[in-house]
Amino acid sequence: EPDVTIVSSLKDAVVAEGDDVTFRCQVSHENARDVEWKLQDVALQNNEMNEISVERGKVHTLTLRKVTEQDIGTVTFRVGPHTSTA
Repeated sequence: EPDVTIVSSLKDAVVAEGDDVTFRCQVSHENARDVEWKLQDVALQNNEMNEISVERGKVHTLTLRKVTEQDIGTVTFRVGPHTSTA
């Protein structure tokens, strides 16, 4: 299995309370396994508040819906041993 690396990293974002924010990270290969999103070191699941998806096979996205002050912190994307933070 090829080593999947991060091609384009996460970008920092500033949003108003109540807005949605989307983070994108592009990886080198499609169908990457061992992918994880975290907010403040807490693993995120796909649910009504966090939308996790993959666009065009390589662009992994995380949308945080209706953010609050409690959502302030570091977002981390990890694929295998590689990480990107914003």
